[in-house]
Amino acid sequence: MSNQAEGLTATHVANRSEAITKKQKRLRISEKAIMAGKGMLLPAVTLVIWQLAGMLGLVSKTMLPTPVEIAQSAVELVVSGELFGHLQVSITRAALGFVVGGAIGLLTGLAVGFSSRVEQTLDPSVQMLRTIPHLAVIPLFILWFGFGEFSKVLLIAKGAFFPLYVNTFLGIRNVDSKLFDVARVLQFSRWKQITQLVLPAALPNILLGVRLSLGAAWLGLVVAELMGSSEGVGYLIMDARQFSQTSIVFVGIIIFAIVGKATDSLVRYFEKKWLRWRDSYSG
Repeated sequence: MSNQAEGLTATHVANRSEAITKKQKRLRISEKAIMAGKGMLLPAVTLVIWQLAGMLGLVSKTMLPTPVEIAQSAVELVVSGELFGHLQVSITRAALGFVVGGAIGLLTGLAVGFSSRVEQTLDPSVQMLRTIPHLAVIPLFILWFGFGEFSKVLLIAKGAFFPLYVNTFLGIRNVDSKLFDVARVLQFSRWKQITQLVLPAALPNILLGVRLSLGAAWLGLVVAELMGSSEGVGYLIMDARQFSQTSIVFVGIIIFAIVGKATDSLVRYFEKKWLRWRDSYSG
């Protein structure tokens, strides 16, 4: 009898635990739905006011087409296949530029962060170059590299380099010096100090640099595609501007915003996954 009672008790506990787990999952899903709803509230209200203003003739359709007209232009571009062709070219350019510029920025930031001698040699020049705007170097890039893909990718890489460099450098230098005292007590080797102490502590800054570099890559992409391009979302916008197709200009802008937000959300996902150990203020 006692064994049977123990079995029933264990089954009851297991069922109760499963019910609690399912309830917690439902609560998490509902919380995410509420958060998503709050995030969509302002855009939804803006779209409604925008549409009403266009329908009532308060705003010129040439200057500011309604959301419905923009959606119709987007559907036409999707059906024709033109939008996906331009988007594929733009994403490829931005990805190549980000990988090249971000990788060099990360490696340079690590080198400068770990060595004061390298900092004294490289950092003044890098900080000087960082203040040069994209538009100022376009004439040089055209003269040196022409209008081809190489110059465009290089311009995007220039924008992606500096945020990752600066944040990697600052992340390493902001590591608490008391942690090194603990490392000495534990007799960590130099390699262990770097891999198990410095890099994990600097990771929040590095991931922030990745987010900023992705944003800078998209900004660089717009500038690059205005530089004598014959394909890409930037070219689509410029071509539509010449023919006063404002709705297509808005489609291009929205595409940039959506893809930029998607890449930023991807990095934020990895931030939450890799930085669970942080106990920081969440608002």
